[in-house]
Amino acid sequence: MDKVKVLEKYLPPDAAPLIGRWIDHFKCEFKISRNRNSKFGDYRPPHSGKGHRISVNYDLNPYAFLVTTVHEFAHLHTWNEHKHKAKPHGTEWKLNFKKMMQPFFEKDIFPVDIKHAITGYLNNPAASSCSDLTLYRSLRKYDEPKESIVTVEKLPLKAVFKLKDGRIFSKEEKLRKRYKCIEINSRRIYLFSPVAEVELITA
Repeated sequence: MDKVKVLEKYLPPDAAPLIGRWIDHFKCEFKISRNRNSKFGDYRPPHSGKGHRISVNYDLNPYAFLVTTVHEFAHLHTWNEHKHKAKPHGTEWKLNFKKMMQPFFEKDIFPVDIKHAITGYLNNPAASSCSDLTLYRSLRKYDEPKESIVTVEKLPLKAVFKLKDGRIFSKEEKLRKRYKCIEINSRRIYLFSPVAEVELITA
């Protein structure tokens, strides 16, 4: 099947041709991956005879898929220019991310709130895009609603919730940016992002 046709299933359709051209131009192995709780996408530089590799989670909404794809291609472009001399989300990467996002702004692909969130994120050099909660929240608004799935920040104190791997936790107080949660079985303390998706357990 034509590469662009496949990409149209995951991206806003008007964005697919350019991403297809990037895959060819950078000779990149582009993989649509299973869900990974810890990250939306991944870039790996050439190594042991393999070329550039990018993977993006299959279950992202089209706007989140596009932002993640551009994020990873900006890593690839930065690696081509600077190899290991540039920081992962340093100035060089930010300039490339901004530059590579521009064609999608010009095509008016993003809703206004996501466009504002990306612009705000690009003006804040301290944040990486996964930890930029404004951008993350604006992207999540376009997800399909899921029954019984909630984010940690929306749970009341002492609520009990479950992860996909079956572990059960109790929500405790907020510590700076994250929530302290106690795993019921081991009594170990874990810190959760406010926007981590969990399943509420009701009595």
